[in-house]
Amino acid sequence: MESTSASTVLSEFGTPATVLVIGAAGFVGRHLLSSLAADPALSVCATKLAFETMDLTLFPSVRVYDLDITENGTTEKLLEELRPDVIYHLAAQSSVALSFQKAELTMRINVLGSLHVMEAVRAVCPNCAVLFIGSAEQYGPVPPELQPVKETTHLAPVSPYAISKMTVEAMATLYAKSYGLHFRMIRAFNHIGPGQLPLFVVSDFARQIVRIEKGLEEPVMRVGNLSARRDFTDVRDIVRGYRLLAEKGRDGEVYNIGSGHSVPIQAVLDLLLSLSGTSIEVVPDPAKFRPVDVPEFVADITKLREDTGWQPIIPIETSLSDVLEYWRLNV
Repeated sequence: MESTSASTVLSEFGTPATVLVIGAAGFVGRHLLSSLAADPALSVCATKLAFETMDLTLFPSVRVYDLDITENGTTEKLLEELRPDVIYHLAAQSSVALSFQKAELTMRINVLGSLHVMEAVRAVCPNCAVLFIGSAEQYGPVPPELQPVKETTHLAPVSPYAISKMTVEAMATLYAKSYGLHFRMIRAFNHIGPGQLPLFVVSDFARQIVRIEKGLEEPVMRVGNLSARRDFTDVRDIVRGYRLLAEKGRDGEVYNIGSGHSVPIQAVLDLLLSLSGTSIEVVPDPAKFRPVDVPEFVADITKLREDTGWQPIIPIETSLSDVLEYWRLNV
């Protein structure tokens, strides 16, 4: 189908354009809001769950609404009020480990909730540009000869979380092609940065190190699989890519976003330990190993770069240092 860019859509509505971030209370949402709120050409709205808290002093111009996307009709009602020009759909249960423990919850939030968003957009604001956030986990185990991973690589998910994201992407692609909606889908590889929950490996490492630095724990780190290789990108680069994709991406298309190279988890740990300078023993913890783990992920980002001009600019050393500093201020 012929693409309609977000910039074309926005020009029909005048300025300031209304941008809605669904699920803004999380790690990526806070960084995306920070980027969007700094743009005077945008009127920024955000949603969170009723029990979630947000420091609104960081984004005084942002209008925040409580929304549970799993409740039928609530998303459509909000879109009727706001009539957004762009939507970033971030709301999700995003932990792979938790998805094995709470598969039904993961499907309800990720699949049913996303379907409610699609139906609401179709009914209320079909000219809205919508970015659906998927995951590199959708690919499953990819052999070395197929690395770096292209968007055309066969999907073989090995977790409830990955299956949920694959399902959402398939539905969004169908809706874009069937109804002419301006949906763009992205498969995000590992992103890191200050404010990430310790459910994720880099933040978990950094928090453990800082607690040891402060004498709150014995000098022993408990870790999972260190041999896995991952494609790490700073979250601030990621949200810049999201914004470019909402503006310049092609309707109904799927894009990888990542650094384009993989790093062993062991190397990440070694760098964090070197930044700390504290003597720490590292021991394996069976509880931190996944039931099924993927040996390597590395993204082919050619398509995103060619369509939007995006490329990562923040080095991993800066990201890891910032994560450590975040925990030093928050432990």
